[in-house]
Amino acid sequence: MTSKLDTLLTLLKNHANPRNVEGMARFGIVGEGRLGISMPVLRTIARETGKDHPLALALWNTRIPEAMIVASMVADPAAMSEEEMEAWASAFNSWDVCDQTCLNLFVRSPSAWKMVRRWSGRKEEFVRRAAFALIACLAVHDTAADDKRFAGALRLIVKAADDERNFVRKAVNWALRGTGKRNLALHAAALTTARSLLKRTSRTARWIAADAIKELENPSIRLRIKPSKAVKPHTPANPQDPHRRNPDPPERERVNHTRGIQPAGLPRRRFTFFVRCTTFLSELSFLHSWRETCYAQPSGVPENSGCNGYRGRFHSP
Repeated sequence: MTSKLDTLLTLLKNHANPRNVEGMARFGIVGEGRLGISMPVLRTIARETGKDHPLALALWNTRIPEAMIVASMVADPAAMSEEEMEAWASAFNSWDVCDQTCLNLFVRSPSAWKMVRRWSGRKEEFVRRAAFALIACLAVHDTAADDKRFAGALRLIVKAADDERNFVRKAVNWALRGTGKRNLALHAAALTTARSLLKRTSRTARWIAADAIKELENPSIRLRIKPSKAVKPHTPANPQDPHRRNPDPPERERVNHTRGIQPAGLPRRRFTFFVRCTTFLSELSFLHSWRETCYAQPSGVPENSGCNGYRGRFHSP
């Protein structure tokens, strides 16, 4: 283990770029012993290293920010205990280490939601930030969670909306926006929460709300939000063809949101192919009519005048 750790630390130091450290500091990316390595390089190193939980623990204990980020990438989420998560969260010394650890590791832990509830009331700046950064990550990656969990997360957001510390308020805003973009039901709930925060006297709460409303009411964002998941009834396989699902019941008509209503009994693929062929033929007919109109002989012009067609209307023969 010691030789593997030494080799990896040597590799990180070989990629060190002191010139980047000053630029990172301007964005609040600080920490003692920082090497100035970019994220693509760190991801490549972690990919080549592979999953190794004991090595991850050893890397974390070095307290080098880049080594801590690599540790979050090579650690095993299933092997991560709650005590280790607590110890790692208490060691956060920069927002990039906090966010990367939540994104790469904590979000896949079985104890993720438990840690959200526990850390959201903590006084330490980066520990509390971790709670709301984790909510934002779970909104994207925890596809199995139901809306009740995120409704509870919105209540945590309301409680923390008055925290004026920069890294906390930005994480609360991130969590509110991420929750609102998960599905349409949570989108409405997040907007309701944000509008209630606008009525507060706290300047921080109003900023969190205004920034979230600006993004969630953006039409392009709104179009990308998926509807809430509904449990679909299982359709048994057709005994005559085990590789094909039964067609829809004859009394049903499926709505195609781009081209109208799909006739009952017509398979989806045939309907789509039929619509595309019809659209192509109509466009072809339009182009043919347009060509005949453009290249027609202008009225009142003799055929031997040299002005016979589209070119003759605008150019000299």
